[in-house]
Amino acid sequence: MKKILLAGATALLAQPALADDKLVLILDWFVNPDHGPIVIAQEKGFFTEAGLDVEVIAPADPADPPKLVAAGRADLAVSYQPQLHLQVHEGLPLARVGTLIATPLNCLMVMADSDIQTPADLAGKRVGYSVSGVESALVNAMLNTAGLSLEDVEMINVGWSLSPSLMTGQVDATIGGYRNFELTQMRLEGAEGRCLFVEEQGVPGYDELIFVANPDRMDAEATSRFLQAVERGANYIVNHPEESWELFSATAPDLSDALNTQAWQDTVPRFAQSPAALDHGRYARFEAFLHEQGLIDTIRPVADMALDIGALLDEGGTR
Repeated sequence: MKKILLAGATALLAQPALADDKLVLILDWFVNPDHGPIVIAQEKGFFTEAGLDVEVIAPADPADPPKLVAAGRADLAVSYQPQLHLQVHEGLPLARVGTLIATPLNCLMVMADSDIQTPADLAGKRVGYSVSGVESALVNAMLNTAGLSLEDVEMINVGWSLSPSLMTGQVDATIGGYRNFELTQMRLEGAEGRCLFVEEQGVPGYDELIFVANPDRMDAEATSRFLQAVERGANYIVNHPEESWELFSATAPDLSDALNTQAWQDTVPRFAQSPAALDHGRYARFEAFLHEQGLIDTIRPVADMALDIGALLDEGGTR
């Protein structure tokens, strides 16, 4: 893919101020099917037609993108709605300005032949996780639907070895794996998994992947043009599935392997077709959920963490 570079925080922090028509976008991870609309917008020239020079960067550390945006060293980052709530409460100047993946991807994964069919079956089981906080809250909410809590399971930090820990029997279930990747990855390794979908088991729906900006520094007009180009990319994928896959998979040798081929098919229905559209209720509900789970002390208004770019421009402001 054009202009996708590996870069660490040090290089970005040393960059001078960016021109209005130049946008730096930091991905959440290496390029994968989750980034389809961005890649297609770049390859089809939609950013150029919007008067933008977009530099897309894969981070050296996936924890860096929101910090770089907060520091004003990048214009936009791909991030996660659940983490955004926590980051705003921590004082980071960040706001959601668009949506990339409009549904949860996280799932509680078990082996296909597991006796875990519902959250009630988790009692006494071992649940592996990678990141504490939100993932524990998701499991707790699922358990609550069956009158259980985290005290009824054993939470085990397995690092990033979610699928291996499940396949080897180290744990009975995992939280944090993506339904559009891990299940296929397990199948390719000769194992069959199954998902309990968090949004069907007591967790309010949320946007898995979002675009975040520093509301005090962003160019709202340029951001709006960026989101319009991403929307064109998402629409193109739906209207031209074969051509879009060919374009996407040709941008890097490993993107055409079996895992990414299946992941692309599983991800396409989840791309936001109106990236700039903001569902205020969704953000309010998830903020209330995090408060109920004890991860935040107060409930802040949606405007503190999510912006409607169109409304901002109508008001003639940047915030």
